[in-house]
Amino acid sequence: MIALVQRGSKSSQSTRKVTSKKPSAGRPTPRTLARRKAVLQRRRAELFARVIDYIPCREFLGKDAERLATVPPAAAAVPLHTNRFEPSGAAGLTPYLATLYQTRLLSKEEEQFYFRRMNWLKFRAATGRGKLDQRRATILQIERIEDWLDLAETAKSIIITSNLRLVVSIAKKFVDASNSFDELVSEGNVALLRAVEKFSFALGNRFSTYATYAIQRHFFRMSQKGRQLRSRFISDDDSFKGRAAAEPNPDYRSSDQIAMLKGLFAKFLSELEPREQQIVVARFGFNGQAPQTFRELGVSMGVCKERIRQIQTRAIDKLRDMAAAAKLEQTVGDWL
Repeated sequence: MIALVQRGSKSSQSTRKVTSKKPSAGRPTPRTLARRKAVLQRRRAELFARVIDYIPCREFLGKDAERLATVPPAAAAVPLHTNRFEPSGAAGLTPYLATLYQTRLLSKEEEQFYFRRMNWLKFRAATGRGKLDQRRATILQIERIEDWLDLAETAKSIIITSNLRLVVSIAKKFVDASNSFDELVSEGNVALLRAVEKFSFALGNRFSTYATYAIQRHFFRMSQKGRQLRSRFISDDDSFKGRAAAEPNPDYRSSDQIAMLKGLFAKFLSELEPREQQIVVARFGFNGQAPQTFRELGVSMGVCKERIRQIQTRAIDKLRDMAAAAKLEQTVGDWL
């Protein structure tokens, strides 16, 4: 009996020795730790190198900011459902372009919500990243910020998808010998993406109005560039010479158009403050004299040149708002 007990104790001791040589369960190896550290460093670098642009808004600092950017309008439950019937605007288009007309447009309330949500999520991600230590940010902190940015991209895609048909409708009007329809749609989509990033929803305007001007302006520049290229690389063939001569001169404006622009600009100037009028007229030579520098105006008005620059910036912003309200860009664009 004693021998069996001794033999059993030796057996248990050997078992314990063998067991102790095994690595503890769940403990990562040095190679795994090194790989995890490298991944963490890479994700830190990518996060802090990422550009996070958003349109600031006072609402983001309020107590209801999260609720306003999280709770959608009642009609936004299914924001991009398709129509059963194909609209007349899709006639003659490729199957891909025709599918764009099956996506309904967002209402003004939905549009405001998705723009607010997109910019608020980016604001939250940017401010959250600003509180992190670039060398000590944890994987959970990084993933939280990346989740906010992913949600912002989702809201952005909803806005873009619901406005793609706007690009198609505008592109139809600009097809010419230099710009094919497919090229215009492609370029118009790029202009639409930029417009989504630059649109300030807090002003209360509809995005379609802002995007229309942005896309048309991009198409006008494309048409102007095409005319310049044709005139620059014209051949010696008489037929091409005649075609080049027939091109309208973009610098020409009728006397009525010039008079209209002068009267409109005079009205804009009259709505500025007297000091703003003086600076704008002197800076750009509208009085028939040579334009003056910030320093020259500062000396004559008794202020520093930085103050002159600030007043000019304020005046230009006012003039830009007046031009937008008068739809000046659309009017001039129709003349091209």
